[in-house]
Amino acid sequence: MSSGQNPAPGRAPMVLVVMGVSGSGKSTVASRLAERLGWDFVDGDSFHTPEHVAKMRAGHPLDDDDRAPWLAAIGAWIDTQLQRRASGVVVCSALRRAYRDVLVRGRAGVRIVYLEGDRAVIEGRLARRQGHFMPAGLLDTQFAILEPPGPEENAVAVGIDGAPEAIVATILARLGLGEGAPQP
Repeated sequence: MSSGQNPAPGRAPMVLVVMGVSGSGKSTVASRLAERLGWDFVDGDSFHTPEHVAKMRAGHPLDDDDRAPWLAAIGAWIDTQLQRRASGVVVCSALRRAYRDVLVRGRAGVRIVYLEGDRAVIEGRLARRQGHFMPAGLLDTQFAILEPPGPEENAVAVGIDGAPEAIVATILARLGLGEGAPQP
């Protein structure tokens, strides 16, 4: 985590929820976003219970009952950030609208950043990835439940074909947080 950089006077803090299927680059992009902005960062995977990690590692997808405490823990982190008036970036797959609603509803300043990409590109990334508990075999289940954010969610959708720094620059520009923009 970094300093969380308090917003400029008169500006509210912002929390970005970086979402997408496994292998879309959420952790890489989100950590670089946080570093670039000087904001706090947390990977939502750190809120999974050991039992849920073991379940996924064994090739079994989580169900909604498994996800509920995980989403609540991420929501609590967001609440703490906002109460501290500290901006932050959190990684969460947030594949369904209902999951995003748990994280966003009633929280001003929370924005969704959706990393969208071609299935073949993501499969290739997962095949090369080592040391992560999420097996490539669960990608099918993730795409099966994926509900891309709709226009009413005010999400920022960004393709994952570019280098991480280019993706970060695109996100910052679309959020008005690029060079010279006032920071929340």
